[in-house]
Amino acid sequence: MDKDELSTGESKRFIDEIANFGKPILIVSGGEPLVRSDIFEIASYGTHKGLRVVMATNGTMVTSNIADKLKRSGIQRVSISIDGATARTHDEFRGMPGAFEGALNGIEILKNTGIGIQINTTITKRNIKEIPDIFEFAKNIGSDALHIFMLVPTGRGKEIEKDEIPPEEYEDILNWFYEKQKSSPIQLKATCAPHYFRIALQRAQEENKNPPFKKEGYNAMTRGCLGGTGFCFVSSKGEVYPCGYLPALAGNIRDEKFEEIWNYSKVFNDLRDVTKLKGKCGICEYKNICGGCRARAYAGTGDYMDEEPYCIYNPKQKSRVSK
Repeated sequence: MDKDELSTGESKRFIDEIANFGKPILIVSGGEPLVRSDIFEIASYGTHKGLRVVMATNGTMVTSNIADKLKRSGIQRVSISIDGATARTHDEFRGMPGAFEGALNGIEILKNTGIGIQINTTITKRNIKEIPDIFEFAKNIGSDALHIFMLVPTGRGKEIEKDEIPPEEYEDILNWFYEKQKSSPIQLKATCAPHYFRIALQRAQEENKNPPFKKEGYNAMTRGCLGGTGFCFVSSKGEVYPCGYLPALAGNIRDEKFEEIWNYSKVFNDLRDVTKLKGKCGICEYKNICGGCRARAYAGTGDYMDEEPYCIYNPKQKSRVSK
């Protein structure tokens, strides 16, 4: 473990803070969380404090012994990234030969241990034609959920920015997702895809139905971009960000209480105020349920309150002004 990373004690103190502050879902992620020898102790502590604890892993390190430890530590669900319906596509995206086979092996072991499985898929030019097959794959292996993510060109995503699909294809895939959500036997959720909320509401209104938004649980869908409003990311060094893709530092839990950061950080309070949104996001009638991806806005202009660059929707107010 890197000497700058939060110690076991610091991690437990952070859990104490958030357990007293609320009862959120604690997502243990990385990098690869299973490389930490104390990860089961930390997860167990979170469970003991009444938190719902889940883990995000690539699955390649999962063995029967590790799965048993995950189960005993109270991990209720494990999300594993599958970024292609074939080994070739997945391994190429991950840059790791054998990653697909390793993920499948990990999924099988976790299922046999009785741990819930969630498949996470980042949609890119490389795999967009395979998304229907990934959906079938997720159903056939008995996963509990499939969550789709749109590529955000920050961090590692900056290196593969060329793989971002055009905005028109975002619309197509999210409309397809809406149709699948109507009858899917597994739970479907669009993450890092705030446009979906606008599309789902539009489609539901056309069909005279209620939009398929769940309010609670692992598949809760309350609004588009949750960064700094219902979600945040705490790095291994204690840095607090709106999400793992938006490098706008809100504070550090080594320097101040998490509750103070959450309530009073300028970054978080900016993100909670939709009147500060700029460009067409600022005048959009769907800004309260969509809001655009703040990380993609930041990647494009350096301003996390700027308009979402990968949205083709023209707000009605903008249309009226243009005439």
